[in-house]
Amino acid sequence: MTLFKAGYGTASSSRHPVSRRGALTRIGAGLLFVTLLAACSVGPDYQRPDVSVPSRWRNATSETPASAPQLAYWWTQLGDSQLNRLIEMAIGNNLDVRTAKAKVREARASYKQATASLFPSLDGSAAVSRSKSSGTETVSTLWNGGFDAAWELDLFGANRRAREAAKYGIDAAEEDLRSTLLTMIGDIATNYVEARGFQQRLKLAQDTARSQQNSADLIRKRLEAGTASGLDVANAEGQAASTEANIPSLKTALAESLHRLGVLTGQQPTALTDRLLTSSRIPAPKLPIPAGVPANILLARPDVRLAERQLAQATAKIGEAEAARYPAVSLTGSIGTSASDFGDLGKNSSISWSFGPSLSVPVFNAGKLAAAVEVSRAQRDQYFLAYQSSVLTALEDVENALVGFTQERRRLASQSRSAENYRRAAELSRSLYQTGSVSFLDVLDAERSTYSAQDTLIQSRVLLTTYYIALQKALGGGWNGKVDTDTPEVVDTNTGPHFKKSEGRPAS
Repeated sequence: MTLFKAGYGTASSSRHPVSRRGALTRIGAGLLFVTLLAACSVGPDYQRPDVSVPSRWRNATSETPASAPQLAYWWTQLGDSQLNRLIEMAIGNNLDVRTAKAKVREARASYKQATASLFPSLDGSAAVSRSKSSGTETVSTLWNGGFDAAWELDLFGANRRAREAAKYGIDAAEEDLRSTLLTMIGDIATNYVEARGFQQRLKLAQDTARSQQNSADLIRKRLEAGTASGLDVANAEGQAASTEANIPSLKTALAESLHRLGVLTGQQPTALTDRLLTSSRIPAPKLPIPAGVPANILLARPDVRLAERQLAQATAKIGEAEAARYPAVSLTGSIGTSASDFGDLGKNSSISWSFGPSLSVPVFNAGKLAAAVEVSRAQRDQYFLAYQSSVLTALEDVENALVGFTQERRRLASQSRSAENYRRAAELSRSLYQTGSVSFLDVLDAERSTYSAQDTLIQSRVLLTTYYIALQKALGGGWNGKVDTDTPEVVDTNTGPHFKKSEGRPAS
């Protein structure tokens, strides 16, 4: 109120009514003009680019129809409760996911910072000083207090473009979190299936090696009885040792898969070893597996959506750089009071104030600001190409997974028949050997072929489910449940004013 009294206290409203109305009109027109200018923005406005995609998947079959895929919680279709629990555990504990959550919090905080630049700033100050002049005994005290305000009008939209870019940054961080979840779930499912496959292959190798060693022992006894040759014994023991040699490498591969699962769930590498020690079946998908149409990936794939949001953010930054080439107008004001007695603070005689606009015009910068715009445009082009690349990569991933899944099903069917026929051949060769109709080398060859076919059959089952997992990842399937992105990882305590404690030293 004091400010307005100081402005109009020297004139009566009855003496110059027209002048006052004219002044108010000019002020209102000026404010309207400033408001209209504040709605102006430079730089390109973002539009989502059109991307051409095929109308259907070339490698889709009746097993992978174009009906809408069930992407949410796709791993539950494998019917393995242990796998479900591991994924639920990893949602909250996986370190990559937790890092992506922190990036979301960072993006939201950056958005708040960018939004704050659109509003005025107000700072307060207070001071008291005591002084004594040379040659006098008088000590004087001076009290000061006041406020400083500033507001950038953002006539050409630099701050609004920064806020727009920050908003796209939030979207990109959230898509990055979804992409991280998708990758993590796929990795857990893949390593889990591989671990189950290694367990079955290990059991097959151990059982086969044991059976072959028993056969070698029987042949040795027949050698001692004079009904077998030393060649038969050497061949039998050699085959048993060859099968047994596969066991250490299978144990190593199994341990590595279990260790990876432990780390993926945010635990020590060996945390799941005992939990998953018991062998279990290899999870198998159920047919049909809907694959949808190519256009779906533009909406479902988080990495594609991430690339699109990054393109939008880069586009907004062009306007931010372009606005720096235009004049900047700010309104600044201050009000202060100073007195030698504290009680006199706030009196009209002790108050001073100032208010007015300031204009900053870039006159010469040797092309620095223009170059900054070119940098932003080049970066936008890179993100545009990255978006196109993400779409092509997504299409490639789906087509590869479709053809891989389809062909592996056919291979699995053939491999099942092969394993069954070799099993029958091994049984028949052992019977014929007992009657002397075939040599022992025929028996060894049949047993070797049986073991190889059964081992390949297990690998084919693992590979089929792995292609199913790859297809779900390629289509963009993942976690649709709630993810807590608000809780920080590190909770700081005693952050107010306090005496700094001495830094602890690590124990020697």
